[in-house]
Amino acid sequence: MRAALSSALASLAVFTVLGVAFDLGVRNKVETHLYLEAQRAATDWLASMRPGDVPRPTPMSRVDLLQLVDSRNRVVVSSTAAVNRPALTAPLPPPEDRIQYRTECTPDGGCVVLVALRVLPFQAGLIWGGETHAVYAGRAQPAILATHRLELGTAAGVLLAAGLWGWGNWYRTGRTLRPVAEIRAKMSEITVSDLSMRVPQPSGCDEIAELARTANQTLARLETAVGQQRLFASVVSHELKSPLSGLRAGLEEALLYRDEVDPHETIEAALETTDRFKAIIDDILMLAHLRTAEPVKPEPVDLGLLVEQETARTRGVPVLADAAPDLTVLGNRIQLVGALTNLIVNAQRHARSVVRVTVEQDGGEAVVTVLDDGDGIAPEDRERVFEPFVRLQDGRRRDPKGTGLGLAISRAVAGAHEGTLRVEDSPRGARFVLRLPLCPTARQVQPEHAA
Repeated sequence: MRAALSSALASLAVFTVLGVAFDLGVRNKVETHLYLEAQRAATDWLASMRPGDVPRPTPMSRVDLLQLVDSRNRVVVSSTAAVNRPALTAPLPPPEDRIQYRTECTPDGGCVVLVALRVLPFQAGLIWGGETHAVYAGRAQPAILATHRLELGTAAGVLLAAGLWGWGNWYRTGRTLRPVAEIRAKMSEITVSDLSMRVPQPSGCDEIAELARTANQTLARLETAVGQQRLFASVVSHELKSPLSGLRAGLEEALLYRDEVDPHETIEAALETTDRFKAIIDDILMLAHLRTAEPVKPEPVDLGLLVEQETARTRGVPVLADAAPDLTVLGNRIQLVGALTNLIVNAQRHARSVVRVTVEQDGGEAVVTVLDDGDGIAPEDRERVFEPFVRLQDGRRRDPKGTGLGLAISRAVAGAHEGTLRVEDSPRGARFVLRLPLCPTARQVQPEHAA
């Protein structure tokens, strides 16, 4: 509404300027035409005069009044319409300005567009013996000028044009902003308890349509994120509830049957359960930190050397490493160690005899492959294993104490380093492939090293 009012005021100012220019232009054009007609009539009448013969001017349509006036401002001869009228104007035009244009008005409100023409000296000498005379030719000012009809009509036109412009702008603005009001109204109805609602999306490709599309995309992402958080909270509650119920049951049994229950076994079981609690909570905090914390200032990390160091610390199923040298990435060393450890431990859990870890370059990326010789992962489960607390049946059987967060943390670390972690096809076993972008210097040095 405010924008439409401002536009209407601005248009009123513009139309006022145009109206004034139009009024002045029309007035000047009409008066110029009248002056030329009066001057032509005066010149023609003066040309018809002879010594001793000053004819009375014949009536003509283009001029209403004609007078011949002497030097004492007395009317010598006049047209029929000017009989008994005093001189139309005074004084006579001066010699240096023998033609003058004036508008003379009478007390009764009438106005005359007047031309005063001073007779040339040689002509005055021939006809009147040298006495100065002047010819006045006038025409009544048209009503459109005399009664201010032109100004009134122009003002009415200006107001009408400004009003139409303001109404049109108000209508267009309202029509354009109507979808914004609908979007705002719908957004006010959306609450965190129901994020399935969407704002109305107008057709077209203008800014408002883009705004609606962006709002709906944001709502969709928010709905997905909140859904994931709710699912995560539900799964966490379930994962913590089961061992907590077991711990409570063991403690209640020890309290009720003191003579039958070994307190040392009860305490050991309680400590084992609390260790599981601690592992779950630590992994949850790590996952939450990776998802929400500000990025840590990265440092150069030799990925090949890091893999060799971590594989040398492993116990249990043998881990064979084959790492190319000088593959440097920018990242957080502690997070990368955690991701590699989770991948290696997961591979050892499912391997039959050996785990192979390779590090190589593929274009501008360092590629870490962790391959076991176990049963592998079904294609339909290859993405699901990266979800928090998802543990396949074989994993639960092999490691019932696991938290189900290791692979989720590893993928979060990969994402935090602008990399990827996927399960890819393998003839045997599971093949986890971690890709991380190389440092710019490593991308340039590595080809020279290979050469």
